[in-house]
Amino acid sequence: MKPFAYVRAASLQEAAAAYAAHPGSRYLAGGTNLVDLMKLGVETPGALIDVSRLPLGEIRELPDGGLRVGAAVRNSDLAADPLVRTRYPLLSRALLSGASGQLRNVATTGGNLLQRTRCGYFQDLSKPCNKREPGSGCGARDGIHRDHAVLGHSEHCIATHPSDMAVALAALDAEVELYGEAGATRTVAAAEFHRLPADRPEQDTVIRPGEIITAVILPAGAPGAVSLYRKARERASYAFALASVAVVLDLDDGRVRRVALAFGGLAHRPWRATTAEARLTGAVPRPDAVRAAVEAELALARPLRDNAYKIPLARNLACDAIAELAGTHPGSPATP
Repeated sequence: MKPFAYVRAASLQEAAAAYAAHPGSRYLAGGTNLVDLMKLGVETPGALIDVSRLPLGEIRELPDGGLRVGAAVRNSDLAADPLVRTRYPLLSRALLSGASGQLRNVATTGGNLLQRTRCGYFQDLSKPCNKREPGSGCGARDGIHRDHAVLGHSEHCIATHPSDMAVALAALDAEVELYGEAGATRTVAAAEFHRLPADRPEQDTVIRPGEIITAVILPAGAPGAVSLYRKARERASYAFALASVAVVLDLDDGRVRRVALAFGGLAHRPWRATTAEARLTGAVPRPDAVRAAVEAELALARPLRDNAYKIPLARNLACDAIAELAGTHPGSPATP
């Protein structure tokens, strides 16, 4: 075991000061991903700064009807919160689709966003990985990549982001609140919080050194909007998504007033399907129109040798979810 320092922060200011005093340190909350990576030798921080006792565990309703979710709120508590279940059912469903009950009882909102890819080449020190060791190459590109990215990848990395929660947040237009140097705070759109790999795959997010996630802000939704999260995986539970989709749909007199569509399991970050959204806005959500819009989005895909199956899988998930929300699904109560 490689030795490391341990600092228990009593405030955000103490946490930021401890980070500045220990270059290369990591913030520790639930630790459900970080500790595993330390055991594997993938993460080797010189210090752990424990932020689990900071007062960031509250879910608070905002004056405009939105919610402020503290970064330390446990995944199980967020999924079970009555306001979340009522106003943001796709978020609750996404959280319950991830991990096991035991892990959800420990994992935090902030930690969920910061979890790293489950790519086997990233987690195996004997294999090349540009994300773990920049410049060493991407072993997955010519290796085993059935579960890897089909959208937004680069020659340097084809990993996917594993979070279900992050996909829902991207579709909900949520924001991530960050506390940084000298007490400065800023917010970043959840859909832009994670990066595409380009030539810097080791940088998972846009978070700056020393910044701490303090909250996620959920905006108030349209009164008539409906939402859904769907996930395809190789096991019925405890498995990461081969493909997933989060949909928010707002109809007005049978036409799409607004739609938000985000894919998971297809890219280095949750993929906001802006092309499909633009095609569907103002349209009648007939199955043929929905399929054409989704296919236009997935035309951007660049599948590899063994993962082209993800394209029809994601298309079918999205079309099925939108049809259910629009009442055009064969099994929908709204369908004659």
